[in-house]
Amino acid sequence: MKLPERVRLVEVGPRDGLQNEKMPISVEDKVRLVNDLSETGLDYIEVGSFVSPRWVPQMAGSHEVFSKIQYRAGITYAALTPNLRGFEAALEADVKEVAVFAAASESFSQRNINCSIAESLKRFIPVMQAAEHHGIAVRGYVSCVLGCPYEGYIPPLQVARVARELWDMGCYEISLGDTIGTGTPGAARCLIECVAQHVPRPRLAAHFHDTYGQALANLYAVLLEGVCVIDSSVAGLGGCPYASGASGNVSTEDVLYMLNGLGIPTGVDLPRLINAGQRICQVLGRENGSRVARAFTKS
Repeated sequence: MKLPERVRLVEVGPRDGLQNEKMPISVEDKVRLVNDLSETGLDYIEVGSFVSPRWVPQMAGSHEVFSKIQYRAGITYAALTPNLRGFEAALEADVKEVAVFAAASESFSQRNINCSIAESLKRFIPVMQAAEHHGIAVRGYVSCVLGCPYEGYIPPLQVARVARELWDMGCYEISLGDTIGTGTPGAARCLIECVAQHVPRPRLAAHFHDTYGQALANLYAVLLEGVCVIDSSVAGLGGCPYASGASGNVSTEDVLYMLNGLGIPTGVDLPRLINAGQRICQVLGRENGSRVARAFTKS
């Protein structure tokens, strides 16, 4: 297959990027990050997560973040909502789009949300019903699609079944997450070939972590398979609180540089994106995880 004519970038830095940070992050710093990202040309930003702060402390204050950010026309500001309580909290914060997540691994599901895959999917039924009632779009995530920290290899058909369940429930898009970053290009292409038999290719997104340095290669591989939506995190922030050793998401800057080189438009401004990443990294007191950003700031 040929490369897509255009790619949509889904920025997950404020949620998936920050949720695994050890040091406390103020609401003001989260708001500034979202506002900085809103200036770059991105049209989808995952702002926060309505989960118990006991489980994910960094997502405390998401309601306040949503109340303080500067909304821009044409940008979707989304939130992760694992259950009906989370959805209701998001609704109170006037969130217009939410996401739900399931795992392709039984072991990961049990350790992450203390229930089986089937049980987790049942929890989404009232969320989907409420979302339909309120006219809220729902995006679906599937984690551990190219490997699990507890089970290792995950058969593509197992991923496809979970993705199909979310699709049939009403999720308009399914994001496939290489949670521990062990995937390789061949495995990534095989995954898309399998899942695409159950969910239309234009409705699939790639959410790849860069633990083994394979994320960009894997993304190029799935672009060739017709995937045209990529999840990424500014400055490569992130990881997974329930997957030991999993490093950050692929950086938005690195993905954008690759797409620019391929001549695939996104509408995102690279220098502004680099500035946004640099500023949050200064707050966190850490080196920027984007190779492109590091190269640009040294030149």
